Amino acid sequence: MTDRPEPPQAEQQQEMPGTTDAMTPRPDHGEDSYVGHGRLTGKKTIITGGDSGIGRAVALAFAREGADVLIAYLSEDEDARETQRLIEAAGQQAVLVAGDISQPDHARAVVAKAVEAFGRIDVLVNNAAHQASFSSLEDIADEEWQKTFATNIHAMFYLAKAAVPHMQEGASIINTTSINADQPSETLLAYATTKGAIHNFTAGLAQLLAEKKIRVNAVAPGPVWTPLIPSTMPPEAVKTFGQNTPLGRAAQPAELAPPYVMLASDEASYITGATIPVTGGRPFL
Repeated sequence: MTDRPEPPQAEQQQEMPGTTDAMTPRPDHGEDSYVGHGRLTGKKTIITGGDSGIGRAVALAFAREGADVLIAYLSEDEDARETQRLIEAAGQQAVLVAGDISQPDHARAVVAKAVEAFGRIDVLVNNAAHQASFSSLEDIADEEWQKTFATNIHAMFYLAKAAVPHMQEGASIINTTSINADQPSETLLAYATTKGAIHNFTAGLAQLLAEKKIRVNAVAPGPVWTPLIPSTMPPEAVKTFGQNTPLGRAAQPAELAPPYVMLASDEASYITGATIPVTGGRPFL
């Protein structure tokens, strides 16, 4: 498609973590465009942060490819129910689990719920993230720094550790890193630092799990039009969001789903330890 929205967007701001329906324009998750081809038939999957944004687009694509999906999300019930509706409309099972995955016990409970519902785990998508913008180092509270690390990287460790015993050969872990792992934004210091850690975590975990024949990869998005943007950036930054890419715009969530599908599928059987940039042309590593 060539008719994607381009900057300037309307100046807008929401309370964190933001909602899909309050965004202008509304993000495209592939509702009217994604066509499945049975590439994930029968796979049992977990997607964190699957209520909106990239997570919703991946959940929709997974379901239309034949996968059952557990959506882990913080507290955005309305968005999560819409994602559930999309999964079920595709004829697949949808399970919703609300709560804070930065807490080890809850992360383990997410995995336990998936095993209870599905019997096993074939794909774990570690996608949930927290970010906030700050113009000076002094403005970043200790608690904010700790929350960002707990949500963005510690939770990946808890979830992977809990999920691996329920994975068979050929299973897959997919982590969401960011262009910020390579080109950190000075106003997203904590977030960018965690995304660099995720890039390293992916490469190291891929080697650690290779003997089990479990693959670990990452996707590195550039700017993507999701509720995180109007809820964590000042209105003037929202207006020009995505303009700094060679393609001149932010991605729609639907444009991120295909690499997750590929990495989750058996077609990617020899891909592990990789990071796929989806950056609108901005160089990555």
